[in-house]
Amino acid sequence: MSNRDDILADRLNVEPAIFKGCSSSELGIIVGVAALIWLPVSLLLAGLLGAVTMGFGMAGVGVVGTVIVMAGLFQRLKRGRPDGYYQQQIAIWLSDHGLRSSPFIRRSGAWDIGRTRYATLPHRDR
Repeated sequence: MSNRDDILADRLNVEPAIFKGCSSSELGIIVGVAALIWLPVSLLLAGLLGAVTMGFGMAGVGVVGTVIVMAGLFQRLKRGRPDGYYQQQIAIWLSDHGLRSSPFIRRSGAWDIGRTRYATLPHRDR
């Protein structure tokens, strides 16, 4: 009889990796940002060359190339790190630069229980 632990699912709380360690939502964001960048640039370049329809092909090639390169960068960034590592690093970077408040406690030092010296304590009966 085999051990039941080998058939239990692992990583249920994380999206599965689809391409080069990226999940479908990460790939969607990469494709969206790449399309927003490549479509106007390639249409402008193709329009200057006189073949506007060629701009869509250039945009498609640019988006595919960007997805491959960025997925590789994400793969290296995520290697050996816990789930959600780069999301936390981005949130901390945005907080450090004043662009967004951080959801993490980043204070270093001694912590107190929060009572003042004038706090009354309840009486205890024995």
